[in-house]
Amino acid sequence: MSTLRFKALAELPFRNYRQDNAIDIPSKLSELFCQNVFSEETMREYLTKEAFQSILDAIKKGAKIQRHIADQVAVAMKDWAMSKGATHYTHWFQPLTGSTAEKHDSFFTPIEGGRAIERFSGALLIQQEPDASSFPNGGIRNTFEARGYTAWDPTSPAFIMGTTLCIPSIFISYTGETLDYKAPLLRALNAVDEAATDVCKAYFDKNVAKVTPTLGWEQEYFLVDTALYQSRPDLVLTGKTLLGHSPAKGQQLDDHYFGSIPTRVMNYMKELEIECMKLGIPVTTRHNEVAPNQFELAPMFEEANVAVDHNSLLMDIMARIAHKHHFSILFHEKPFAGVNGSGKHNNWSLATDTGENLLSPGKNPKKNLQFLTFFVNTLKAVHDYADLLRASIASASNDHRLGANEAPPAIISAFIGSQLFRVLEELEKVTDGKLSPEEKTDLKLNVVGKIPEILLDNTDRNRTSPFAFTGNKFEIRAVGSSANCAEVMTVMNVIAAKQLKTFKAEVDALIETGLKKDEAIFNILREYIKDCKSIMFEGDGYSDDWAKEAEKRGLNNLKTTPEALKQELNKKFVDLYEELGIYSHREFEARNEIKLEKYSTVIDIEGRVLADIARNHIIPAALNYQNRLIENVRGLKEIFSEKEFKTLAKEQLSLISQISENVSKIKVGVDDLLSARDEAKNTSGSQKQAELYCSSVIPLFEVIREGSDALEMMVDDELWPMTKYRELLFTR
Repeated sequence: MSTLRFKALAELPFRNYRQDNAIDIPSKLSELFCQNVFSEETMREYLTKEAFQSILDAIKKGAKIQRHIADQVAVAMKDWAMSKGATHYTHWFQPLTGSTAEKHDSFFTPIEGGRAIERFSGALLIQQEPDASSFPNGGIRNTFEARGYTAWDPTSPAFIMGTTLCIPSIFISYTGETLDYKAPLLRALNAVDEAATDVCKAYFDKNVAKVTPTLGWEQEYFLVDTALYQSRPDLVLTGKTLLGHSPAKGQQLDDHYFGSIPTRVMNYMKELEIECMKLGIPVTTRHNEVAPNQFELAPMFEEANVAVDHNSLLMDIMARIAHKHHFSILFHEKPFAGVNGSGKHNNWSLATDTGENLLSPGKNPKKNLQFLTFFVNTLKAVHDYADLLRASIASASNDHRLGANEAPPAIISAFIGSQLFRVLEELEKVTDGKLSPEEKTDLKLNVVGKIPEILLDNTDRNRTSPFAFTGNKFEIRAVGSSANCAEVMTVMNVIAAKQLKTFKAEVDALIETGLKKDEAIFNILREYIKDCKSIMFEGDGYSDDWAKEAEKRGLNNLKTTPEALKQELNKKFVDLYEELGIYSHREFEARNEIKLEKYSTVIDIEGRVLADIARNHIIPAALNYQNRLIENVRGLKEIFSEKEFKTLAKEQLSLISQISENVSKIKVGVDDLLSARDEAKNTSGSQKQAELYCSSVIPLFEVIREGSDALEMMVDDELWPMTKYRELLFTR
C-alpha cells in the first residue's frame, strides 16, 4: 500500500492537466441546451399533431396515451435518436439500490433474406421486462419470482447517453408493487396537485387547473485524485475514509469556500456543464465549498419529477466525467473526519399553471392570504409528520453528518425568520368566529397586506435548521448528498397533500356554520399556528440548550437511522400512505425492511474493511517501524554506557512502548469488532439487527481509529501505508 501511495504522489507533479484536459466552451451554453433530449421542441418537429397533443395531455393532465399514438411516438423517437448516433435503447429507472439502472436493447432487427432493419415499436416504448428478483424488494418477491416491469413515464423526457436512447421509466413487480423511487413520487405529486388545486379553486383563483411541485436541489461533492483514491481501500469499498489523522490545516481558515476554483477542477466543471446542457439539466451555479477539495453545483428549479431524474442522471454523469479528468468523485455524506460533509439541499415549492408560486406573497391582501394559507399548512404538515420527514433522510452515511458543524440536527424544526414569526403571532390573536369590520381592516392592511415588505428585509438564513423558509420556498437542508431526492420529495408532497385536504374540509365546515370564506380561513390558520409553534425555532440548532428545549416541546431527537426507521412504521404514517394511494401496507413495510437491511449491510462492510486495513496494513507498518526503533536502541546500548544509554534511548523506548500500546488497542478492537459483527449479523429481525450494528459495532470503529490515528503520528512517513488526509485533501 505504501508503494501505491508514493507512486501516485510521485506521478502527480508530471501530469499536465492544464493542457491534457483543457475544455473549450461554446460562446453560448444556451445553444447546447436540450441538444440530446427528446424535448417539447423536438417532439413538435418529429411527431404528428395528434401524437404531440397526446403527449402534452399526458404531461399536463395525466391523460393516458393510446397504443396507436405510442407507436407513432416510438418511431419518431427512434428516428430522432438514430439521427444522433444512437444504436440502442433502454428503460432508464431508479431501483431501491440508490443508483440508476438500465438494460440496453438494440434497434437492430434481422429480417428474411439475410437482411436487417432498425425497429422500435410502441409496445417496446411502453414496457420492458428486466429481472425483478435481483433488485431490493423487502421480501415482496421471492428469488425464483423474477418477473418485473419497467413502464415509460411520458412526463419526463427521453434523452441520449452515448449511443443509447434512455427512456425514464417506473419499475414495478409482476404483482404490481412499486420497486423504485419514481412510481411513489408520481403518485405523491398527483396527490398534492389535486389537494392544492382544490384549495386554490375554492378560495383564491378559479382559473387554477393544476399545481406543480417544484424542486431545486444543490449537490455537494468531493473530488480526489484517482491514483490517491485507489491507494485507499476504504475509499474504494465504502466511499469514506475509515482511518486518518486530521491534517494540521483543514478548513480552519475558511480559505477554500468560494475561493478561486483550481484549474484542474475548472476543466472538469466545464465539461460537466457542457454535458448537462446537452441533457437539459439547467445547472447555473458552481463554487468551492467549505472543506478542501469540496465543491457544489446547483441548477434552476424544475418540476419535481424531472428535477429528481436530472439529479440521478447528474450523479452518473459526474462520476463518468470525473474519471476522464483522473478524479474520483465522493458523494458520501462524511468522507473525511474533522471537515464538513456533503449534503443535497432540496428547495421545495408549489407552482400553479397560471404562473404563480404559492409560497411567494402577492401584490394584494388576497394573494398574501393565499401565501399564508400554503405557508402555514406546510408548517402544520411538517409538525404533524416530523418523524416521517426525518426517516426519509435517514441512512448510515447521513448519520455521520447530521448534527455536525455544517448540517442540521436530527431534531426536525422550522426556521421562518423573526419577521414572519411576528406575523404568525398576530394571526394567532384573531378572534374566534366572526371578525369585526375593524379587525378585518387591520388584518388586511397591517398584517397580511405588509407581508411582501416584510420579506424584502427578511432575517438571515439559519444553517442549523433542517427546514428553513428562504423567501419563496422551503429548503430541506438535512438531505444527504448520496440520497435520491425522490424519497424526501415523496414524503414532502404526501404530507402537504394530506394537510391541504384536511384544511379544506375544516374551512368548508366553518363556512357551512355561517362564517365567510376569509373568516373561516383565518380561524383555521389561527389554530394551526398554535399547534405548530413547537417546531418553530430561530436559534442555534447545534446547541445543547436546543436539544433540551426540543425535548420539553415534545420533539423527537432521532439521532440514528434505526431510531428513525422504527418510527416510520407508526400506524399514522402507514394509514397516510394507504389513504392517499401512495403505498399499500405491504409496500411500505417492504421499503422499511430494505432501508434497515441496507443500513446493516453498509455497517457490516465498513467493519470488515476496517478490520482488514487494521490487521493487514496498519499493524504490520507499526511493527516494522517499531523493529527499526528496537534495532536503534540495541545499537545505542552497545555504544554507550548504561547511564548514557538511559538518557539517550529514553524517547525511543517511550515510542516503542506507545506503539505497542496502540497496536494492542487496535488488535483488541478488531477482535471485539469482528465478534460484535458476527453477533449482529446472526440476529434475526431487521430492526433488531440494525439496532445491534448501531449500538455494538459502530462504537468499536472509533476505538480502532484512535489507535491507528495515533500510530500515524508516530510511524515514519515513508513506512505509513495509507495515503494521508493532507494528500487527499490538498492535492489539486
